[in-house]
Amino acid sequence: MRLLVVGRLSGQLSSAVKLAMSAGAKVAHVETCEAATYALRAGQGADLLMVDYELDIAALIAANEAERIQVPVVACGVAADPKRAAEAIKAGAKEFIPLPPDADLIAAVLAAVADDERPMVTRDPAMQQVITLADQVAPSDASLLITGESGVGKEVLARYLHARSRRAQRPFISVNCAAIPENLLESELFGHEKGAFTGAVARRIGKFEEASGGTLLLDEVSEMDGRLQAKLLRALQEREIDRVGGGKPVKVDIRVIATSNRDLAQAVREGAFREDLLYRLNVVNLRLPPLRERPGDVLALAEHFARKYAAANGAPERPISAAARQRLLAHRWPGNVRELENAMHRAVLLSSGSEIEEFAIRLPDGAPMPVAGSGAETARTASMAAEAANRAFVGQTVAAMEQQLILDTLGHCLGNRTHAANILGISIRTLRNKLKEYGDAGVAVPPPQGAASAA
Repeated sequence: MRLLVVGRLSGQLSSAVKLAMSAGAKVAHVETCEAATYALRAGQGADLLMVDYELDIAALIAANEAERIQVPVVACGVAADPKRAAEAIKAGAKEFIPLPPDADLIAAVLAAVADDERPMVTRDPAMQQVITLADQVAPSDASLLITGESGVGKEVLARYLHARSRRAQRPFISVNCAAIPENLLESELFGHEKGAFTGAVARRIGKFEEASGGTLLLDEVSEMDGRLQAKLLRALQEREIDRVGGGKPVKVDIRVIATSNRDLAQAVREGAFREDLLYRLNVVNLRLPPLRERPGDVLALAEHFARKYAAANGAPERPISAAARQRLLAHRWPGNVRELENAMHRAVLLSSGSEIEEFAIRLPDGAPMPVAGSGAETARTASMAAEAANRAFVGQTVAAMEQQLILDTLGHCLGNRTHAANILGISIRTLRNKLKEYGDAGVAVPPPQGAASAA
Protein backbone atom coordinates (compact mmCIF):
# COMPACT_ATOMS: atom_id res chain seq x y z
CA MET A 1 0.00 0.00 0.00
CA ARG A 2 1.53 3.33 -1.14
CA LEU A 3 0.03 6.35 0.64
CA LEU A 4 0.64 9.95 -0.45
CA VAL A 5 -0.31 12.48 2.24
CA VAL A 6 -1.25 15.94 0.97
CA GLY A 7 -1.24 18.87 3.40
CA ARG A 8 0.80 20.34 6.22
CA LEU A 9 1.88 17.71 8.72
CA SER A 10 0.42 19.16 11.89
CA GLY A 11 0.31 16.99 15.00
CA GLN A 12 -2.92 15.11 14.31
CA LEU A 13 -2.10 14.41 10.66
CA SER A 14 1.34 13.18 11.72
CA SER A 15 -0.39 10.78 14.12
CA ALA A 16 -2.55 9.48 11.26
CA VAL A 17 0.57 8.93 9.15
CA LYS A 18 2.24 6.97 11.95
CA LEU A 19 -0.86 4.77 12.30
CA ALA A 20 -0.88 4.17 8.53
CA MET A 21 2.78 3.20 8.61
CA SER A 22 2.15 0.83 11.50
CA ALA A 23 -0.56 -0.78 9.35
CA GLY A 24 2.03 -1.45 6.66
CA ALA A 25 1.60 1.57 4.38
CA LYS A 26 4.57 3.17 2.64
CA VAL A 27 4.04 6.90 3.13
CA ALA A 28 5.22 9.91 1.12
CA HIS A 29 4.29 13.54 1.75
CA VAL A 30 3.69 16.78 -0.17
CA GLU A 31 2.13 19.99 1.10
CA THR A 32 -0.01 21.17 -1.85
CA CYS A 33 -2.41 19.72 -4.41
CA GLU A 34 -0.17 20.96 -7.22
CA ALA A 35 2.78 19.11 -5.70
CA ALA A 36 0.67 15.95 -5.44
CA THR A 37 -0.23 15.97 -9.14
CA TYR A 38 3.40 16.76 -10.04
CA ALA A 39 4.64 13.83 -7.96
CA LEU A 40 2.16 11.43 -9.55
CA ARG A 41 2.94 12.73 -13.04
CA ALA A 42 6.64 12.24 -12.34
CA GLY A 43 6.13 8.57 -11.55
CA GLN A 44 5.82 8.60 -7.76
CA GLY A 45 3.02 6.08 -7.64
CA ALA A 46 0.34 5.99 -4.96
CA ASP A 47 -2.56 3.70 -4.17
CA LEU A 48 -4.30 6.29 -1.99
CA LEU A 49 -4.17 10.05 -1.39
CA MET A 50 -4.92 11.26 2.14
CA VAL A 51 -5.77 14.96 1.72
CA ASP A 52 -6.41 17.72 4.26
CA TYR A 53 -9.98 18.86 3.62
CA GLU A 54 -8.85 22.48 3.88
CA LEU A 55 -7.30 22.01 0.43
CA ASP A 56 -9.18 22.11 -2.89
CA ILE A 57 -9.95 18.41 -3.28
CA ALA A 58 -12.14 18.92 -6.36
CA ALA A 59 -9.31 20.75 -8.16
CA LEU A 60 -6.84 18.01 -7.19
CA ILE A 61 -9.07 15.26 -8.57
CA ALA A 62 -9.74 17.26 -11.75
CA ALA A 63 -6.02 17.87 -12.30
CA ASN A 64 -5.28 14.16 -11.84
CA GLU A 65 -8.07 13.12 -14.17
CA ALA A 66 -6.76 15.52 -16.83
CA GLU A 67 -3.54 13.50 -16.66
CA ARG A 68 -5.50 10.21 -16.63
CA ILE A 69 -4.19 9.54 -13.11
CA GLN A 70 -6.76 7.51 -11.20
CA VAL A 71 -5.91 7.40 -7.49
CA PRO A 72 -8.67 7.34 -4.82
CA VAL A 73 -8.79 10.23 -2.36
CA VAL A 74 -9.59 10.13 1.34
CA ALA A 75 -10.21 13.47 3.06
CA CYS A 76 -9.20 14.16 6.65
CA GLY A 77 -9.52 17.08 9.02
CA VAL A 78 -9.31 18.23 12.63
CA ALA A 79 -12.50 19.12 14.55
CA ALA A 80 -14.52 17.94 11.63
CA ASP A 81 -17.29 20.19 10.42
CA PRO A 82 -20.04 17.89 9.03
CA LYS A 83 -20.74 20.38 6.24
CA ARG A 84 -17.09 20.50 5.20
CA ALA A 85 -16.85 16.71 5.39
CA ALA A 86 -19.90 16.40 3.14
CA GLU A 87 -18.38 18.89 0.71
CA ALA A 88 -15.21 16.79 0.54
CA ILE A 89 -17.24 13.68 -0.30
CA LYS A 90 -19.20 15.60 -2.97
CA ALA A 91 -15.89 16.80 -4.41
CA GLY A 92 -14.91 13.18 -5.02
CA ALA A 93 -13.30 11.91 -1.81
CA LYS A 94 -14.16 8.26 -1.14
CA GLU A 95 -14.15 8.62 2.64
CA PHE A 96 -13.64 11.14 5.43
CA ILE A 97 -11.34 10.47 8.39
CA PRO A 98 -11.80 12.75 11.41
CA LEU A 99 -8.69 13.76 13.31
CA PRO A 100 -7.39 12.90 15.88
CA PRO A 101 -7.24 9.53 14.10
CA ASP A 102 -8.71 6.25 15.19
CA ALA A 103 -6.41 3.28 14.59
CA ASP A 104 -9.25 0.93 13.57
CA LEU A 105 -10.66 3.46 11.11
CA ILE A 106 -7.26 4.03 9.49
CA ALA A 107 -6.75 0.28 9.19
CA ALA A 108 -10.24 -0.20 7.72
CA VAL A 109 -9.73 2.50 5.08
CA LEU A 110 -6.35 1.09 4.07
CA ALA A 111 -7.80 -2.42 3.92
CA ALA A 112 -10.66 -1.22 1.71
CA VAL A 113 -8.28 0.47 -0.73
CA ALA A 114 -5.96 -2.55 -0.69
CA ASP A 115 -8.87 -4.82 -1.61
CA ASP A 116 -7.32 -5.42 -5.05
CA GLU A 117 -4.61 -7.42 -3.29
CA ARG A 118 -7.04 -10.29 -2.86
CA PRO A 119 -5.89 -13.54 -1.32
CA MET A 120 -5.54 -16.62 -3.47
CA VAL A 121 -8.39 -18.81 -2.15
CA THR A 122 -8.35 -22.32 -3.56
CA ARG A 123 -9.00 -25.95 -2.60
CA ASP A 124 -9.47 -27.56 -5.99
CA PRO A 125 -6.64 -29.81 -7.26
CA ALA A 126 -6.80 -28.21 -10.72
CA MET A 127 -6.03 -24.79 -9.24
CA GLN A 128 -3.46 -26.13 -6.81
CA GLN A 129 -1.47 -27.44 -9.79
CA VAL A 130 -1.44 -23.89 -11.20
CA ILE A 131 -0.33 -22.48 -7.84
CA THR A 132 2.49 -25.03 -7.61
CA LEU A 133 3.79 -23.90 -11.01
CA ALA A 134 3.32 -20.25 -10.03
CA ASP A 135 5.39 -20.78 -6.88
CA GLN A 136 8.18 -22.29 -8.99
CA VAL A 137 8.42 -19.38 -11.45
CA ALA A 138 7.57 -16.47 -9.12
CA PRO A 139 11.18 -15.79 -7.97
CA SER A 140 12.48 -15.46 -11.54
CA ASP A 141 12.35 -12.36 -13.74
CA ALA A 142 10.94 -14.31 -16.70
CA SER A 143 7.96 -12.81 -18.51
CA LEU A 144 4.75 -14.71 -17.81
CA LEU A 145 1.48 -15.06 -19.69
CA ILE A 146 -1.68 -15.79 -17.69
CA THR A 147 -4.61 -17.01 -19.77
CA GLY A 148 -8.20 -17.87 -18.99
CA GLU A 149 -11.77 -16.69 -19.35
CA SER A 150 -12.92 -13.32 -18.09
CA GLY A 151 -13.45 -13.31 -14.33
CA VAL A 152 -11.30 -16.34 -13.45
CA GLY A 153 -8.84 -14.29 -11.37
CA LYS A 154 -5.92 -13.53 -13.70
CA GLU A 155 -4.99 -10.28 -11.94
CA VAL A 156 -5.26 -12.01 -8.54
CA LEU A 157 -2.72 -14.58 -9.74
CA ALA A 158 -0.48 -11.80 -11.10
CA ARG A 159 -0.44 -10.10 -7.69
CA TYR A 160 0.25 -13.48 -6.06
CA LEU A 161 3.29 -13.90 -8.33
CA HIS A 162 4.55 -10.39 -7.57
CA ALA A 163 4.19 -10.92 -3.81
CA ARG A 164 6.40 -14.02 -4.05
CA SER A 165 9.01 -12.49 -6.33
CA ARG A 166 12.28 -10.74 -5.53
CA ARG A 167 10.46 -7.53 -6.48
CA ALA A 168 7.75 -7.84 -3.83
CA GLN A 169 8.80 -4.63 -2.04
CA ARG A 170 8.72 -2.63 -5.27
CA PRO A 171 5.65 -1.35 -7.19
CA PHE A 172 3.03 -3.54 -8.82
CA ILE A 173 1.49 -1.53 -11.66
CA SER A 174 -1.49 -2.74 -13.68
CA VAL A 175 -2.61 -1.42 -17.08
CA ASN A 176 -5.83 -2.58 -18.75
CA CYS A 177 -4.95 -2.45 -22.44
CA ALA A 178 -8.59 -2.96 -23.47
CA ALA A 179 -9.93 -0.08 -21.38
CA ILE A 180 -7.65 2.69 -22.70
CA PRO A 181 -8.27 4.14 -26.19
CA GLU A 182 -5.57 3.36 -28.75
CA ASN A 183 -4.49 6.98 -29.12
CA LEU A 184 -3.84 7.25 -25.36
CA LEU A 185 -2.35 3.83 -24.59
CA GLU A 186 1.12 4.66 -25.93
CA SER A 187 1.43 7.70 -23.65
CA GLU A 188 -0.03 5.72 -20.72
CA LEU A 189 2.58 2.99 -21.11
CA PHE A 190 5.66 4.89 -22.20
CA GLY A 191 4.99 8.45 -21.00
CA HIS A 192 5.44 11.66 -22.96
CA GLU A 193 7.48 14.84 -23.05
CA LYS A 194 6.05 18.32 -22.68
CA GLY A 195 4.57 19.49 -25.98
CA ALA A 196 4.60 16.02 -27.54
CA PHE A 197 0.96 16.50 -28.52
CA THR A 198 -1.97 18.80 -27.82
CA GLY A 199 -2.64 18.71 -24.09
CA ALA A 200 0.84 17.51 -23.10
CA VAL A 201 1.42 20.44 -20.76
CA ALA A 202 4.24 18.74 -18.85
CA ARG A 203 6.39 15.64 -18.91
CA ARG A 204 4.44 12.53 -17.86
CA ILE A 205 6.12 9.36 -16.66
CA GLY A 206 4.48 6.24 -18.11
CA LYS A 207 3.65 2.96 -16.44
CA PHE A 208 6.91 1.32 -17.56
CA GLU A 209 8.93 3.88 -15.62
CA GLU A 210 6.51 3.92 -12.69
CA ALA A 211 6.89 0.16 -12.38
CA SER A 212 10.70 0.25 -12.64
CA GLY A 213 12.17 -2.11 -10.08
CA GLY A 214 8.84 -3.91 -9.75
CA THR A 215 6.22 -5.70 -11.86
CA LEU A 216 4.14 -4.37 -14.76
CA LEU A 217 0.88 -6.20 -15.51
CA LEU A 218 -0.40 -5.78 -19.06
CA ASP A 219 -4.02 -6.86 -18.69
CA GLU A 220 -5.70 -8.08 -21.91
CA VAL A 221 -2.51 -7.50 -23.93
CA SER A 222 -4.23 -8.97 -27.00
CA GLU A 223 -6.11 -5.67 -27.45
CA MET A 224 -2.91 -3.71 -28.19
CA ASP A 225 -2.55 -2.54 -31.80
CA GLY A 226 0.30 -3.68 -34.05
CA ARG A 227 2.41 -0.53 -33.76
CA LEU A 228 2.39 -0.64 -29.97
CA GLN A 229 3.09 -4.37 -30.07
CA ALA A 230 6.34 -3.56 -31.90
CA LYS A 231 7.25 -0.92 -29.32
CA LEU A 232 6.45 -3.33 -26.48
CA LEU A 233 8.64 -6.00 -28.08
CA ARG A 234 11.57 -3.58 -28.17
CA ALA A 235 10.99 -2.61 -24.53
CA LEU A 236 11.09 -6.26 -23.52
CA GLN A 237 14.18 -7.02 -25.58
CA GLU A 238 16.25 -3.94 -24.80
CA ARG A 239 14.82 -3.04 -21.37
CA GLU A 240 14.45 0.55 -22.49
CA ILE A 241 11.56 2.67 -23.70
CA ASP A 242 11.04 5.88 -25.67
CA ARG A 243 8.66 8.49 -24.29
CA VAL A 244 6.30 9.99 -26.85
CA GLY A 245 8.14 13.04 -28.20
CA GLY A 246 11.33 12.00 -26.41
CA GLY A 247 14.81 12.30 -27.87
CA LYS A 248 16.62 9.51 -26.06
CA PRO A 249 15.73 6.07 -24.69
CA VAL A 250 15.07 5.51 -20.98
CA LYS A 251 16.31 2.36 -19.23
CA VAL A 252 13.75 0.42 -17.20
CA ASP A 253 14.08 -2.55 -14.84
CA ILE A 254 10.79 -4.42 -14.75
CA ARG A 255 9.24 -7.86 -14.80
CA VAL A 256 6.31 -8.09 -17.23
CA ILE A 257 3.26 -10.26 -16.66
CA ALA A 258 0.60 -10.26 -19.38
CA THR A 259 -2.94 -11.64 -19.37
CA SER A 260 -5.36 -12.55 -22.12
CA ASN A 261 -8.78 -14.13 -22.35
CA ARG A 262 -8.22 -14.83 -26.05
CA ASP A 263 -6.29 -17.62 -27.78
CA LEU A 264 -3.14 -15.68 -28.71
CA ALA A 265 -1.87 -18.48 -30.94
CA GLN A 266 -5.07 -18.11 -32.96
CA ALA A 267 -4.61 -14.32 -32.94
CA VAL A 268 -1.12 -14.85 -34.40
CA ARG A 269 -2.56 -17.04 -37.16
CA GLU A 270 -5.11 -14.31 -37.92
CA GLY A 271 -2.40 -11.66 -38.09
CA ALA A 272 -3.77 -9.75 -35.10
CA PHE A 273 -0.84 -10.45 -32.77
CA ARG A 274 2.89 -10.58 -33.36
CA GLU A 275 4.37 -14.06 -33.13
CA ASP A 276 7.73 -12.75 -31.84
CA LEU A 277 5.94 -10.81 -29.09
CA LEU A 278 3.99 -13.91 -28.08
CA TYR A 279 7.24 -15.85 -27.72
CA ARG A 280 8.74 -13.02 -25.66
CA LEU A 281 5.74 -12.82 -23.31
CA ASN A 282 4.99 -16.52 -23.11
CA VAL A 283 8.15 -17.77 -21.44
CA VAL A 284 5.83 -19.58 -19.02
CA ASN A 285 2.09 -19.90 -19.56
CA LEU A 286 -0.21 -20.18 -16.55
CA ARG A 287 -3.71 -21.19 -17.62
CA LEU A 288 -6.41 -20.53 -15.05
CA PRO A 289 -9.29 -23.01 -15.47
CA PRO A 290 -12.82 -21.60 -15.41
CA LEU A 291 -14.77 -22.04 -12.19
CA ARG A 292 -16.90 -24.82 -13.71
CA GLU A 293 -13.68 -26.88 -14.10
CA ARG A 294 -12.63 -26.35 -10.46
CA PRO A 295 -15.75 -27.22 -8.43
CA GLY A 296 -13.69 -27.62 -5.29
CA ASP A 297 -13.16 -23.85 -5.26
CA VAL A 298 -16.83 -22.85 -5.45
CA LEU A 299 -17.65 -23.29 -1.75
CA ALA A 300 -14.21 -22.14 -0.60
CA LEU A 301 -14.64 -18.87 -2.50
CA ALA A 302 -18.29 -18.53 -1.48
CA GLU A 303 -17.34 -18.80 2.20
CA HIS A 304 -14.52 -16.28 1.73
CA PHE A 305 -16.81 -13.75 0.03
CA ALA A 306 -19.55 -14.28 2.63
CA ARG A 307 -17.09 -13.37 5.40
CA LYS A 308 -15.69 -10.46 3.42
CA TYR A 309 -19.03 -8.81 2.67
CA ALA A 310 -20.44 -9.48 6.11
CA ALA A 311 -17.53 -7.46 7.52
CA ALA A 312 -17.85 -4.77 4.84
CA ASN A 313 -21.58 -4.28 5.52
CA GLY A 314 -21.49 -4.61 9.29
CA ALA A 315 -23.54 -7.80 9.09
CA PRO A 316 -23.03 -10.90 11.24
CA GLU A 317 -21.11 -13.79 9.72
CA ARG A 318 -23.52 -16.54 8.70
CA PRO A 319 -22.76 -20.07 7.52
CA ILE A 320 -24.05 -21.10 4.10
CA SER A 321 -27.00 -23.47 4.43
CA ALA A 322 -26.94 -26.94 2.87
CA ALA A 323 -29.58 -25.97 0.29
CA ALA A 324 -27.68 -22.81 -0.65
CA ARG A 325 -24.49 -24.85 -1.04
CA GLN A 326 -26.27 -27.22 -3.41
CA ARG A 327 -27.50 -24.30 -5.52
CA LEU A 328 -24.02 -22.79 -5.65
CA LEU A 329 -22.53 -26.11 -6.75
CA ALA A 330 -25.23 -26.68 -9.38
CA HIS A 331 -24.72 -23.36 -11.16
CA ARG A 332 -22.37 -23.20 -14.16
CA TRP A 333 -20.88 -19.76 -13.28
CA PRO A 334 -20.35 -18.40 -16.80
CA GLY A 335 -19.00 -15.20 -15.22
CA ASN A 336 -16.56 -17.25 -13.10
CA VAL A 337 -15.21 -15.93 -9.79
CA ARG A 338 -16.42 -12.39 -10.47
CA GLU A 339 -20.00 -13.65 -10.85
CA LEU A 340 -19.71 -15.76 -7.69
CA GLU A 341 -18.38 -12.79 -5.71
CA ASN A 342 -21.31 -10.60 -6.77
CA ALA A 343 -23.76 -13.39 -5.98
CA MET A 344 -22.38 -13.79 -2.46
CA HIS A 345 -22.41 -10.04 -1.87
CA ARG A 346 -26.12 -10.05 -2.73
CA ALA A 347 -26.70 -13.12 -0.57
CA VAL A 348 -25.15 -11.42 2.47
CA LEU A 349 -27.41 -8.40 1.97
CA LEU A 350 -30.57 -10.48 1.41
CA SER A 351 -30.08 -12.92 4.30
CA SER A 352 -31.70 -12.19 7.65
CA GLY A 353 -31.74 -15.53 9.47
CA SER A 354 -29.01 -17.50 11.14
CA GLU A 355 -27.80 -18.90 7.79
CA ILE A 356 -27.42 -17.78 4.18
CA GLU A 357 -30.45 -19.52 2.71
CA GLU A 358 -31.08 -20.77 -0.81
CA PHE A 359 -33.54 -17.95 -1.58
CA ALA A 360 -30.68 -15.41 -1.16
CA ILE A 361 -28.64 -16.92 -4.03
CA ARG A 362 -30.06 -14.76 -6.82
CA LEU A 363 -29.26 -13.01 -10.08
CA PRO A 364 -28.73 -9.21 -10.13
CA ASP A 365 -32.36 -8.68 -11.19
CA GLY A 366 -33.64 -10.69 -8.21
CA ALA A 367 -34.50 -13.83 -10.18
CA PRO A 368 -33.47 -17.19 -8.65
CA MET A 369 -30.05 -18.41 -9.70
CA PRO A 370 -30.54 -20.85 -12.61
CA VAL A 371 -29.12 -24.35 -12.27
CA ALA A 372 -28.48 -27.12 -14.74
CA GLY A 373 -31.61 -29.15 -15.34
CA SER A 374 -32.01 -32.92 -15.66
CA GLY A 375 -30.53 -34.55 -18.75
CA ALA A 376 -33.86 -35.26 -20.47
CA GLU A 377 -35.32 -31.83 -19.74
CA THR A 378 -32.14 -30.07 -20.85
CA ALA A 379 -32.04 -32.03 -24.11
CA ARG A 380 -35.71 -31.28 -24.83
CA THR A 381 -35.24 -27.57 -24.12
CA ALA A 382 -32.12 -27.43 -26.30
CA SER A 383 -33.92 -29.19 -29.16
CA MET A 384 -36.85 -26.78 -29.02
CA ALA A 385 -34.51 -23.79 -28.90
CA ALA A 386 -32.51 -25.04 -31.88
CA GLU A 387 -35.68 -25.63 -33.92
CA ALA A 388 -36.98 -22.16 -33.11
CA ALA A 389 -33.62 -20.63 -34.02
CA ASN A 390 -33.55 -22.41 -37.37
CA ARG A 391 -37.02 -21.11 -38.24
CA ALA A 392 -36.04 -17.59 -37.19
CA PHE A 393 -32.88 -17.51 -39.35
CA VAL A 394 -34.35 -18.89 -42.58
CA GLY A 395 -34.38 -16.16 -45.23
CA GLN A 396 -31.98 -13.83 -43.42
CA THR A 397 -28.61 -12.68 -44.77
CA VAL A 398 -25.41 -13.62 -42.97
CA ALA A 399 -24.89 -9.95 -42.04
CA ALA A 400 -28.37 -9.74 -40.53
CA MET A 401 -27.82 -12.97 -38.58
CA GLU A 402 -24.48 -11.64 -37.30
CA GLN A 403 -26.10 -8.37 -36.22
CA GLN A 404 -28.91 -10.18 -34.42
CA LEU A 405 -26.44 -12.51 -32.66
CA ILE A 406 -24.22 -9.61 -31.51
CA LEU A 407 -27.12 -7.49 -30.27
CA ASP A 408 -28.82 -10.43 -28.54
CA THR A 409 -25.57 -11.38 -26.82
CA LEU A 410 -24.96 -7.79 -25.75
CA GLY A 411 -28.48 -7.61 -24.33
CA HIS A 412 -27.92 -10.87 -22.46
CA CYS A 413 -24.75 -9.33 -20.94
CA LEU A 414 -26.67 -6.19 -19.89
CA GLY A 415 -24.54 -4.03 -22.17
CA ASN A 416 -21.20 -5.32 -20.88
CA ARG A 417 -18.94 -5.11 -23.96
CA THR A 418 -16.11 -7.19 -22.53
CA HIS A 419 -18.34 -10.11 -21.50
CA ALA A 420 -20.19 -10.04 -24.84
CA ALA A 421 -16.91 -10.12 -26.79
CA ASN A 422 -15.74 -13.09 -24.72
CA ILE A 423 -18.95 -15.03 -25.41
CA LEU A 424 -18.86 -14.18 -29.14
CA GLY A 425 -15.18 -15.10 -29.41
CA ILE A 426 -14.15 -11.77 -30.95
CA SER A 427 -11.94 -8.94 -29.72
CA ILE A 428 -13.41 -5.98 -27.86
CA ARG A 429 -12.16 -3.75 -30.68
CA THR A 430 -14.03 -5.76 -33.32
CA LEU A 431 -17.18 -5.59 -31.18
CA ARG A 432 -16.89 -1.83 -30.77
CA ASN A 433 -16.43 -1.37 -34.52
CA LYS A 434 -19.52 -3.47 -35.22
CA LEU A 435 -21.61 -1.54 -32.67
CA LYS A 436 -20.49 1.78 -34.14
CA GLU A 437 -21.48 0.52 -37.59
CA TYR A 438 -24.93 -0.48 -36.28
CA GLY A 439 -25.37 2.79 -34.42
CA ASP A 440 -24.42 4.83 -37.51
CA ALA A 441 -27.08 2.87 -39.43
CA GLY A 442 -29.71 3.87 -36.86
CA VAL A 443 -29.91 0.51 -35.10
CA ALA A 444 -30.61 0.69 -31.34
CA VAL A 445 -27.57 -0.60 -29.44
CA PRO A 446 -27.82 -1.54 -25.72
CA PRO A 447 -25.93 1.08 -23.70
CA PRO A 448 -23.02 0.06 -21.45
CA GLN A 449 -23.93 -0.88 -17.85
CA GLY A 450 -21.73 1.84 -16.29
CA ALA A 451 -18.17 2.83 -17.11
CA ALA A 452 -16.66 -0.50 -16.09
CA SER A 453 -18.95 -2.38 -18.45
CA ALA A 454 -17.94 -0.22 -21.36
CA ALA A 455 -14.33 -1.25 -20.94
